[in-house]
Amino acid sequence: MARARMTLEHWEELTHWPLIIASLLWLIAYSWKVITDAHGTGAVVLWAVMGVTWAMFVVDYLVRLLLAKRRAKWFRGHLLDLAIVAIPMLRALRLLRVLTAMTFGKQTAGTVLRSRIAIYGAGATLLVIYLTSLAVLDVERRAPGSNITNFGDALWWAFVTATTVGYGDYYPITPVGRIWAVGLMAGGIAIVGTVTATVSSWVIEKAAHGNDDDEPSTRGQVRALTQQVTDIGDLLATPAGQGEKK
Repeated sequence: MARARMTLEHWEELTHWPLIIASLLWLIAYSWKVITDAHGTGAVVLWAVMGVTWAMFVVDYLVRLLLAKRRAKWFRGHLLDLAIVAIPMLRALRLLRVLTAMTFGKQTAGTVLRSRIAIYGAGATLLVIYLTSLAVLDVERRAPGSNITNFGDALWWAFVTATTVGYGDYYPITPVGRIWAVGLMAGGIAIVGTVTATVSSWVIEKAAHGNDDDEPSTRGQVRALTQQVTDIGDLLATPAGQGEKK
């Protein structure tokens, strides 16, 4: 019997958990390297772990591209996957898929969507702050005149920057560190906006609870009602006794 051809869906199913684990290993290795300022054999081992996980993402991306039926369309629709391969920091975002897969009892479609947005928002916020603090510490700790020289200071700076507070007690002085700061500030604005929109949507839903007469009808509800009216019309138009004939 001929062996079944590998499909894109089957490959994604097979690699889902291995890539989640690879993302976690990369995050642990990178954190260990930066926080401990590893040197020597320890640094080599950590670099090796990060290199292997990077290779896994490269292979996964290339295989999925080859398995796609319309490769140009798949490529345009998966630019984030290409960014994950090119930018190591983005690999940790795969860990959010585990959180968004969780369900919390019976929920409406709108509630599920808001729950996922809230999880992505909270998870992305923590990951962005944590990863940016690591990246800034990695480039700032040895710069002459730097005021960010340990992980605690870097984490504090990342929090006040992401929340747009900006006390100014800590700040990057290197060009690369400032680039990371610009990205964090832009991300902080986007995150605050997402959280605000999600909370506003939840408040509006709670305020409208019990006032169904004021809620707009969905297209599905309109189609269902139209079909019921059509069925009733057909039934009334059928001569008596004709509907009982086989």
